[in-house]
Amino acid sequence: MLKLYAMFLTLIFLVELVAAIVGFVFRHEIKNSFKNNYEKALKQYNATGDYRSDAVDKIQNTLHCCGVTNFRDWEDTSYYSEKGFPKSCCKLEDCSPQRDADKVNNEGCFIKVMTIIESEMGVVAGISFGVACFQGI
Repeated sequence: MLKLYAMFLTLIFLVELVAAIVGFVFRHEIKNSFKNNYEKALKQYNATGDYRSDAVDKIQNTLHCCGVTNFRDWEDTSYYSEKGFPKSCCKLEDCSPQRDADKVNNEGCFIKVMTIIESEMGVVAGISFGVACFQGI
């Protein structure tokens, strides 16, 4: 029974180690995938409550950003041609920006999201290392 427990513990440790290595090696692919999916979500944005539009609104509201690289990314979308910028791009809470670029945030969301992820990687690595060391005891 003790050998079986040790075997499972070793297996879990190896899976964690492989996941950490894969995450580190493929971090650029993860960035590209996020950027491509965010661009696709912008193109399909419709403000009717689907999960992609909700995610775009949540990111833009929380990080005070607009678009992928900047607010001009919205100009290529069908939503912009119909209604202008979404309210989640507003600098102030109660505004209706329409097509007024002065009322929206200028910075893009991709850079802000990547900055937050990279700044938190030390915490994630520290917790992972702590868990791995705890398993070794």
